[in-house]
Amino acid sequence: MPNKIPNSFVGLEHLATAVLLLDGESHVLYANPAAEVLFAISMNQMNGFQLGQIFPGCDTLLSAVESALATNSPFREHELPITTLRQGNLSVTCTATPVDASPIRLVLEFQQMDQQLRIAREERMLVQQQANTELLRNLAHEIRNPLGGLRGAAQLLEHELPQQNLREYTQVIIKEADRLQSLMDRLLVPHRVPKYELTNIHEVLERVRSLLMAESPRGITIRRDYDTSLPELVGDREKLIQVVLNIARNAVQAMQGQGEIIFRTRAERQVTLVRKRYRVAIKLQIIDNGPGIPPEIRDRIFYPLVSGRADGSGLGLTLAQTFVTQHHGMIECESEPGNTCFTIRLPIESTAMKSSIRQ
Repeated sequence: MPNKIPNSFVGLEHLATAVLLLDGESHVLYANPAAEVLFAISMNQMNGFQLGQIFPGCDTLLSAVESALATNSPFREHELPITTLRQGNLSVTCTATPVDASPIRLVLEFQQMDQQLRIAREERMLVQQQANTELLRNLAHEIRNPLGGLRGAAQLLEHELPQQNLREYTQVIIKEADRLQSLMDRLLVPHRVPKYELTNIHEVLERVRSLLMAESPRGITIRRDYDTSLPELVGDREKLIQVVLNIARNAVQAMQGQGEIIFRTRAERQVTLVRKRYRVAIKLQIIDNGPGIPPEIRDRIFYPLVSGRADGSGLGLTLAQTFVTQHHGMIECESEPGNTCFTIRLPIESTAMKSSIRQ
């Protein structure tokens, strides 16, 4: 197998998209530098191997390549999921072009879609979250006034009732009105103006950990996996505590007293969040080994009043998403039985903003 690219394909070395050259039996003859970066495998490690050895289990890709070689016809596949030996799962657009440059028979071009898909998903989530917030705020205001009148009428009626045992019914009305009032207050909480200050994300996590350890069963373990070199971020400490607490409490309740939660922090560079590019962001992950989120609500967990528990209000994750958005961050979730991971990305603002807060 040749180790060097043929002269007619020299320009591939300068492309930003990943390119593989295959022979008639799907052996890799060449990988350009962009392919080495995307798949985290060097040219020497791919050279001479069949495509199925580099992308194990990618039946769609392998069958499409086999068909292209057999019929000498091109194909293009959008949002194609592939799994590599080193990089893991990727979503790509794959283009195959048959050529007659023996021993090269097929040119495979890969364009990574994960970043574009994530940005598009964030855009949709942002629009949906703004619509949900406005709807809930208007609904809460509309309910609060008649609810107060209902409670007041029940109190007046209670004083007029001649029999003590009849007052049990007015107490039911008053208590249920108070419960609904508490729910309305929770709906309106996100509209408090955030109090931004320099905040250490690990202090936030330690506060949540202390609260959970105090109220959780002994069968729950909370493990730390911190990058202690992370700088402070500009944020509302109490709202960030509420974000982590809402997610972690859901995990505790889902695991029913037995399981492990991991708090993990890392730095992430060159991140686009809410239409803005940041040099550095904090990547916070809250991971549990519980039963996972039910598939029927997995795509709607951040919608208001959607809950996987019969006694849940369906507001915890909605509030968490609202608070994260107020910090110009994004939140997403991946879940399967035994592994649920909420990932929160929060930008680390500039030194100038930090200086202005200190003053």
